[in-house]
Amino acid sequence: MKPYRQRRQRKPLTLKVKYFDKEIPKLEKFETGDWVDLRAAETIEMKQGDFKLIPLGVGMKLPKGYEANIVPRSSTFKNFGIIQTNHYSVIDQSYSGNEDQWFYPALAIRDTVIQKGDRICQFRINKKMPKVEFVTVEKLDGINRGGLGSTGTK
Repeated sequence: MKPYRQRRQRKPLTLKVKYFDKEIPKLEKFETGDWVDLRAAETIEMKQGDFKLIPLGVGMKLPKGYEANIVPRSSTFKNFGIIQTNHYSVIDQSYSGNEDQWFYPALAIRDTVIQKGDRICQFRINKKMPKVEFVTVEKLDGINRGGLGSTGTK
């Protein structure tokens, strides 16, 4: 295997990004494995128990065969008291029209104010799952691990 510096560099994916709000900082280029922060595109006030779709101020044209996944930042709950209602958002390549802005579905656990520009979530681009075929079998040939939650208990 070649040393890390000598490995061939892959050409980065090019993503077309529309900014719905010119005041939101532009997304930054990232290296493999990193997530990209997304920001609230408006100031949002939420009372405990409120649900809001928080606009993120961006929309994208994803390359064929890719999807975007949005999750909270590790500090989102601590800083803002909100959780993402679907816990993991999937944006497929067809959600790419001129008005298809990305949103963050949030539920407030306490009263909170999210300021325009606050970093509230993050995303990454992944290849879509290939086509799969399901085959019904009577038995699986793997080793039994002892049931749900059993890893590391023996």
